[in-house]
Amino acid sequence: MSAASAGPTAPAPAPAKPTYSRRRPETTALYRVVQDNLSTLYAAIEQGFARPLPGFVRDELERFVDCSVLARGFAVLACSDCGERLVVAFSCKGRGFCPSCLGRRMASTAADLVEHVIPPDAPLRQWVLTLPFELRARLAYDGALCGAVCRAFVDSVLDFYRRRLQARGVEGGRSGAVTAVQRVSSDLRLNPHMHTLALDGVFAEDAGGKLAFHPLPCLTNDDVADLLQIARARILALLRRERVIADDIVTADAKLGESEPALAGLAVASTLGTLPAGPELRRREPVRLRSGAHGEPARGLCAADRGFSLHAATTASAQDAAGREALCRYILRPPIAAGRVQLVGDDLVRLVLKRPFGDGTFAIDLDPLSLLCRLATAVPPPRFNTVRYAGVLAAASKWRPRIVPPLPATPDEDHHERCATCTAKDKPATHRSGYRSWRELLMRCFKIDGELCGKCGGRMKMRALVLTAAGIRRYLRWLGEPTEPPVLAPARDPPFFQSRVIRRRLGEPVQAELFDAH
Repeated sequence: MSAASAGPTAPAPAPAKPTYSRRRPETTALYRVVQDNLSTLYAAIEQGFARPLPGFVRDELERFVDCSVLARGFAVLACSDCGERLVVAFSCKGRGFCPSCLGRRMASTAADLVEHVIPPDAPLRQWVLTLPFELRARLAYDGALCGAVCRAFVDSVLDFYRRRLQARGVEGGRSGAVTAVQRVSSDLRLNPHMHTLALDGVFAEDAGGKLAFHPLPCLTNDDVADLLQIARARILALLRRERVIADDIVTADAKLGESEPALAGLAVASTLGTLPAGPELRRREPVRLRSGAHGEPARGLCAADRGFSLHAATTASAQDAAGREALCRYILRPPIAAGRVQLVGDDLVRLVLKRPFGDGTFAIDLDPLSLLCRLATAVPPPRFNTVRYAGVLAAASKWRPRIVPPLPATPDEDHHERCATCTAKDKPATHRSGYRSWRELLMRCFKIDGELCGKCGGRMKMRALVLTAAGIRRYLRWLGEPTEPPVLAPARDPPFFQSRVIRRRLGEPVQAELFDAH
């Protein structure tokens, strides 16, 4: 039969929708590093420092071992059509380095920013400020000082927008910004730096009193260099007033040194990559000579001066909804992804960098204990705010309700307004709940419906929370899953470093006194 006389062909079946499958963290290299070396870290610190790690760091490390482990409890979802069941383990809700929990926090906060905080008609620009090595350990655990430095930098950025638009005839303009404080760099060294997402322009009132947005027409390398000088001068003046620096020498944090000497020592070591948070073996591509007579041009919109650096080349337009949310996720991203940690030979753990360093380094190899020391310093102390708002985006700004209109009232809110004794109506107009469901975030990030049955396509509904030890064991035996939670490996005796490569580099005699020098 010829193609022309062939009958109509059947339509191709629709591709199956992706469904949720449970995460198994115990199979990742990052989990194994923490599980196998946490007890050894405790033993090493007890021998080398005056006191053990503070409770918030120990809790973070130990909760990570129980994150998404079914033997610690789970929720049961069942399909209303076919009865298929799905179990979802509880998370650790960590704030330091857990890729899963911080990924959920990143997705939820980014969604709140783009929907409830950032004006939809304003383009965005990211400003990234890095600080000198000498200041990093001090700022990492002093929340008040870090907040003051952040305000000095953000005020410099907002003043820049006001001056530039005022020179173009826009009077009384105000901009706004959201700043995320990232604690570590891509190699997990302690490196508090600011990612500021600023409105790329200003809002100003017109003759009728209405607010209108005026975008910044352009940004040059000279603008970035000038702004860096202003921010640097303000930050240094602040540090001198607070007696953090004197005669260009950074003073030690006496409070941290007295209350948490172990953490103070790890902070300095993690900043510099020295013992016990190092050494590191860098993996580089072979260096090849470049052909041609002309070198590569310098990167635009980036300036550096005596340890301070400022980058401002990343933007997102008002029409790019996906790019705006991606930029929000970027500034809020977890410090490490589980896939970047690999177990390699010679008892080393490899940390693959997101981007190669300037010298060509694409990965670093560490002893597992050194990586664990860097993870310990990635945990922020309690009441250390990592997301800050400024300008017209601040909660107390009188312009914020006018820039981001409140959501339409719900029937519940109408009921609160009619109730004479209800206190819910006293909330400000811009108040929104920050909670987003697990299903919503899965759909938003991965296009996966967590409540879609993978067997029949029906809807999954939660049937039970299994919390008791007896119930957990009984249900897991029925599923064929391990009934006992994972346990930490016992502590190793000195030498604490597991890798012979690292021990040979340091010298075996050094290992016996590795932590006695502190």
